[in-house]
Amino acid sequence: MFELILLTLVIYLFLNRKKKKRKPRGLDAELKALIQDSNNSSAIGTEIKAFLLDVINDDKNDMEKFSDARIAQAQRILDRAGPASFYWMSEIAAQLSILAAAQINGIPTNVNAELGDGATPEAIVNIVVRTK
Repeated sequence: MFELILLTLVIYLFLNRKKKKRKPRGLDAELKALIQDSNNSSAIGTEIKAFLLDVINDDKNDMEKFSDARIAQAQRILDRAGPASFYWMSEIAAQLSILAAAQINGIPTNVNAELGDGATPEAIVNIVVRTK
C-alpha cells in the first residue's frame, strides 16, 4: 500500500513539474537585448534631463524646494533606473560645478564655444545632458 502511494506521488510530481524557460541565445537575442538597453537608457536620460529642467524652472518661479511633485518625480526615476540614476545625476552635478568653476576662472570650455555669451541654465543642461 505504501509503495502504491509513493509511486502515485512520484508520477504526479513528474507530470506536474514546471519546465524552466530558456533564455534566448545567439546574435538575435544579443541584438534585441542591446536595443532594449539602449532605448531604456536614452528614455531614462530624457527623464533625468526633464527633471533637471523642472528643478531649474521651479527655482526661477520661486516655487517650493523639495516639493512633493519633484520628490515623486525623482522617486519614479530612481525606481525605474535604480542606483545608476543617482550616479548619473551626481555626474551631471559634478560636470556643472566644473563648468561653473571654469567660467569663474576664465577657462574656455566647449559650452562657451557652443553657447557664447547667452548661456542660460536650461541651455547648459541641454548641452551637458545629451540624449539620443
